[in-house]
Amino acid sequence: MKLLALAALALVGLATAQFDTHQWSDRSGMVHLFEWKWNDIADECERFLAPKGYAGVQVSPPTENIIVPGRPWWERYQPASYHLNTRSGSEQDFANMVRRCNQVGVRIYVDIVINHMAAMSGQGTGGSSVNGLNFPAVPFGPNDFNPHCEIYNYNDPYQVRNCWLVGLPDLALGTQWVRDRIVDLMNKVSGYGVAGFRVDAVKHMWPGDLQHIYGRLNNLPTDHGFPAGAKPFLTQEVIDLGGEAISRDEYTHLGTVTEFRFSAQIGRVFRGYDRLSHLTNWGEGWGFLPSHLALVFVDNHDNQRGHGAGGSDVLTHKIPKNYKMASAFMLAHPYGIPRIMSSFFFNDGDQGPPQDGGGNLVPPSINADDSCGNGWACEHRWRQIYNMVGFRNAVSGTGINDWWDNGANQMAFCRGGRGFVAFNLEGYDLNQSLQTCLPAGDYCDVISGNKVSGGCTGTVVHVGGDGRANIHISAHGDDGVLAIHANSRV
Repeated sequence: MKLLALAALALVGLATAQFDTHQWSDRSGMVHLFEWKWNDIADECERFLAPKGYAGVQVSPPTENIIVPGRPWWERYQPASYHLNTRSGSEQDFANMVRRCNQVGVRIYVDIVINHMAAMSGQGTGGSSVNGLNFPAVPFGPNDFNPHCEIYNYNDPYQVRNCWLVGLPDLALGTQWVRDRIVDLMNKVSGYGVAGFRVDAVKHMWPGDLQHIYGRLNNLPTDHGFPAGAKPFLTQEVIDLGGEAISRDEYTHLGTVTEFRFSAQIGRVFRGYDRLSHLTNWGEGWGFLPSHLALVFVDNHDNQRGHGAGGSDVLTHKIPKNYKMASAFMLAHPYGIPRIMSSFFFNDGDQGPPQDGGGNLVPPSINADDSCGNGWACEHRWRQIYNMVGFRNAVSGTGINDWWDNGANQMAFCRGGRGFVAFNLEGYDLNQSLQTCLPAGDYCDVISGNKVSGGCTGTVVHVGGDGRANIHISAHGDDGVLAIHANSRV
């Protein structure tokens, strides 16, 4: 009986290990540093992300990709081999980045592409050759792919999972050789100390095939600060707004899932197509996944370009005030595992990241006000976003209480006795005496300014002995949000 009990406990451990983000307890929020170079990410972990309380970084696919004329962003999602050589850097650069970020408590999550290979012949970013369905550097050959067919009907699970996504050769994940190569790849990457994976195009793979692959992943290395027996965190890209044959729920036993309904709905609300007062039951009450299973985001690299899901409802950095409001709400609310998008500026949906005449990535420049230059948007460096990461860390472990709204587009709530946030999307000012749930004192509004040397560079909010404060948010201000918390007391 004792052996049976131990076996049962081991199975429970295997079933739950992939849901642990492995983030430090005083940190929260991961940021997608889309198309950044590995050395620049390492620098960013040390100089900005760790000091501001960020918990992790999602990085672009590290596997060698085919070189596409014009160098669009999506070439990173067309693997040429499983070598770790891209425009972001070499395998050694990658390993150094992971080590340096882990040393300052910022975990790395790798965007991994295992559903398909590149759709064109040519040369890869590491020098490997691709000729049709021959990928000698893996090696894969014609027998390692599902027969060619296109996806015409997303209500046919067989088509979606066995045919070729937008012409990309679909790997036969049911075969042992293909599974072995993918397991080898993921174990090589995790051996460098990454905390987990964002698995691309999961809806296009059978859950059973993924279970075989995930079940063979190695424990994370203890010399990177992971406890003995820790498994990689898994979040799976499943685009599911409802109405299709394949559901996000088919994959939740394998790991967390990217909750695209969150992205679509938060965009609708903060574009003004729905009321802020309706957010009282935000989360599962809106039909989203249970909180611990949902990776949530305002936008991602696909849907900010009109791909993926959400359409015109998706908010991006191109509408800054509403975007800051939606991001602040995501970080102030306890629902989900939040991921912040950090973009580059673009004019068309195919445009690649900032690059020189030779196609080499141009690093972001850092301005005196902490913003970025050289064509990078760097939303994670916007004060209204990074200070809300600090807010989230300050209110960790609390729920929502003392909700207030005007029945329409003004809303506020407390997080226990640790924080207070208010929003105004009306055409007139919010000017109310509201319960902040904080002890009496003066607090720095971390949206309008920073707490510096015991003072505040923005608005100071006075909280009385009864916990109430006069909250004013102009209808015509740049932000539409006010936030104070226990650590912002001046």
